[in-house]
Amino acid sequence: MSTANTLFVMIASILVFLMTPGLAFFYGGLVSRRNIVNTFMSVFFVCGLSVLLWVAVGWSLSFSGNGAIVGNLHQLMMHGTNLKQLTTGKIPVGIFSIFEMMFALITPALFVGAIVGRVRFKFLTFFIICWSILIYYPLVHLVWGGGLLSKLGTLDFAGGTVVHINAGVTALVLSAMIGPRLHTKDSDGPADRSWVLLGTTLLWIGWDGFNAGSALAVNSIAMQAFLTTTVAAAAAMVTWQLLEIYTEGHTTLVGTCTGVLCGLVGITPACGYVTLTGALIIGIGSSLISGWFITKIKPRLKVDDTLDAFGCHGVSGIWGSIATGLFATHTVNPAVTHDGLLMGGGFTQFGIQTLATLVTIIATAAMVWAIVKVLGRFMTIRVSAREEGRGLDISEHHELIGSLANPQL
Repeated sequence: MSTANTLFVMIASILVFLMTPGLAFFYGGLVSRRNIVNTFMSVFFVCGLSVLLWVAVGWSLSFSGNGAIVGNLHQLMMHGTNLKQLTTGKIPVGIFSIFEMMFALITPALFVGAIVGRVRFKFLTFFIICWSILIYYPLVHLVWGGGLLSKLGTLDFAGGTVVHINAGVTALVLSAMIGPRLHTKDSDGPADRSWVLLGTTLLWIGWDGFNAGSALAVNSIAMQAFLTTTVAAAAAMVTWQLLEIYTEGHTTLVGTCTGVLCGLVGITPACGYVTLTGALIIGIGSSLISGWFITKIKPRLKVDDTLDAFGCHGVSGIWGSIATGLFATHTVNPAVTHDGLLMGGGFTQFGIQTLATLVTIIATAAMVWAIVKVLGRFMTIRVSAREEGRGLDISEHHELIGSLANPQL
């Protein structure tokens, strides 16, 4: 066992765990004051639910067996798993499983931002259970667990397809199927912009563990992932600020934080495969493309994605996944067998990345549609108009945060 690598992945796992409460602050600061508790709960409760799901079936479906699409159930409750066996980077399987568990926590929390303030907590709970089993674990196996996309040569260093495109498309389909909010122009606006900044800071710190930790070792690739993550996030932040100055004449805190998030999403699949120049371009592109979608395309779709989960995670994730096929190079990572299109490698990797991206989009959208249709036959999905008007803090949780919510609403 490599003590250094094991400690590194343990610390990275802690950092990735930090992202889920960080996301709770990020989303909680953006929503209406009537839905702060509900937003905090909807994000943070996955820390319990997803851990239990991962141990029960997630690990087995993701990393056991040699199936083309999904693993098997031979290691239910991790029974029969040799936790001390060494894996990539000479770290124990037990530590690797914890690192992957943290990804299973943060991913469902991402799409919560699309539907806050209008769905019943019971529906969200059952949806996340079904989504994890039928969508997330199969995608992990497909891309990272030896499945079909892995064998095809898909490059996804830290979760462009598995995490961000998956969560983003889920957010878009959920938003469309559940329908818009009844009160889309709340007079109380974002609850607390300081929470948005705090959440962004925690996410950025956690993302370093998310991306660099995916090297599973203290090596040059981890260093490269750390550097490219930082550069892309900074480039996206400045790009978003410049866009705001050009369109609005001033910068905003929420816009600045949104730019950071888009850059972090965009670089995720490519961070261990691209140069700093590639990271810079990916970061700039993330803000340009996501900003264009949110301001120009989303209003035409008339889909009420409350906190732009698809606009940030889906759009930037799609760009990042395809951009990996443009900028990946073996000079950064020997695992790259076909250099990207703009790095002299031809269309091979670009074509593989485009195919993997399309497969992720189509499979996720189809399964989300099916899950919602089936669950809708057994339970009520939306809260009533009166409950939505009062806010879900009262109607779903009977709990308020200080004076930020008014029980008389």
